Amino acid sequence: MRRKYLLLSLLMALIIWSCGTKPKQENSEMRKRVDEYVKVDLTSDINHLSEKEKQMLPLLFEVAQIMDNLYWKQTYGDKAKLLESINDQATREFVEINYGPWDRLNNNAPFIEGVGVKPLGACFYPIDMTKEEFEAFNSVDKTSLYTVIKRNAEGKLESVPYHVEYKEEIEKAASLLKQAAELADDAGLKNYLNLRAEAILTDEYLQSDLAWMDMKTNNIDFVVGPIENYEDALYNYKAAFESFILIKDLEWSQKLARFAKLLPQLQTSLPVDAKYKKEVPGADSDLGVYDAVFYAGDCNSGSKTIAINLPNDPKVHIEKGSRKLQLKNAMKYKFDKILFPIGNMLIDSTQRKHIKFDAFFENVMFHEVAHGLGIKNLINSKGTVREALKEKYSGLEEGKADILGLFMVKQLTEMGELTNKDLMDNYVTFMAGIFRSVRFGAASSHGKANMVCFYYFQENGAFTRNSVEGAYKVDFEKMTAAMNGLANKILTLQGDGDYNAVVKLFEEKGVVGDELKSDLDRVAGANIPKDLRYNQGLQVLGL
Repeated sequence: MRRKYLLLSLLMALIIWSCGTKPKQENSEMRKRVDEYVKVDLTSDINHLSEKEKQMLPLLFEVAQIMDNLYWKQTYGDKAKLLESINDQATREFVEINYGPWDRLNNNAPFIEGVGVKPLGACFYPIDMTKEEFEAFNSVDKTSLYTVIKRNAEGKLESVPYHVEYKEEIEKAASLLKQAAELADDAGLKNYLNLRAEAILTDEYLQSDLAWMDMKTNNIDFVVGPIENYEDALYNYKAAFESFILIKDLEWSQKLARFAKLLPQLQTSLPVDAKYKKEVPGADSDLGVYDAVFYAGDCNSGSKTIAINLPNDPKVHIEKGSRKLQLKNAMKYKFDKILFPIGNMLIDSTQRKHIKFDAFFENVMFHEVAHGLGIKNLINSKGTVREALKEKYSGLEEGKADILGLFMVKQLTEMGELTNKDLMDNYVTFMAGIFRSVRFGAASSHGKANMVCFYYFQENGAFTRNSVEGAYKVDFEKMTAAMNGLANKILTLQGDGDYNAVVKLFEEKGVVGDELKSDLDRVAGANIPKDLRYNQGLQVLGL
């Protein structure tokens, strides 16, 4: 009898093993791709927070997770179904990094067999919708940041507001925001959280954006809602959900406060005709330094954001400016683990001493400041730059911010606002930063912008390349001239709203050529991480 039961047990074990519960060998190639995102702890010192502020954080984490879930719906659809269909652990992790089966740092190439091309319009539009059909669609809010285009029962297009499409999640998030507001001692934060709760319930964000601009003394900052429109590669109309939870670095924020007051003066110094800089940026812009403790949704997909410039609404820019938030802990990770090693490979040995974190910090900081400069409305008074440039707007705007950020460092140094400075630090670090960013590929607005900058610099002699070592050397004078020339070109294209010229610019310069690709392949071969992935959450923060 005992032997019979033993044989039966062995038979059952064999059946279970054969049905797929046996351990599977992990996909080594996919594990290599996952490991290109170096894992780091996202944390901060929270000892200066009050007890109520510490009680508020779990509520904000819960809201942020809701934003993460909503972004999955926007960019792919059913997250759970996709993950359940994958047996390999490394592939699952890579899906989670990319929020779908398309590699965001490899031109959105599919990495799961049978998956087609990533839809340009993500899940914001019907997959079978043509551009002609959309243009003919008669709807007052079809280009709204906050509507989903769907088909009704008759198969006709309809525009559905976010607060209707995502009703259950939105109502839960709004309730949590109001609970968090009750714990806020800071009047500005309390007002913002309450107004943001109303905003996501109505898709009316202006008042909460203005309230966010008015926050000055808060220790915790919370970015939440549908914000950036990079995910909509079809039209750049639709905003994607995301969230950042941030802890203010009081010492660094105080150091940077004075730069915000200089925006109007910096606007007048832009290297372009007066008609392209006639708008006066708000002088109420705010520069702050933070540690990020949670990323969710759009900002967490693929490459990780290291600085924030918000709100995006041009009305807020004109009335109050914008806030520029530097995420110091994430920035330091990217410099130490990615930019510095790349620079030591691709920058000429005589100039590697100029690759410095302070210069990287300034370049990134003033990139964000530069979003508030330039022009938002066409010079012919016939609409906005964003409307005129359509899906090309984001790429050109990122290029503007890159080049004007560097321009501003030079201007502020000449004005005596930045002292004890060697501008070669910023120039060489900027060059190393281009190599870091072009690894994002042509699918990224930031990557496209950096490619355009690289080839414009190359054409104008801003750097030379040693063909033997494959190392790049900056020419200070020629890079200064190229910087001014590219700034002029971009600002003019924006002010004219010249869509066709922008398309041509990206077609000619928004790609990685063979020589640059070979240099980037050397970087890849050195196993330098492409980007970060975060170990984050309440436990990591010590709560």
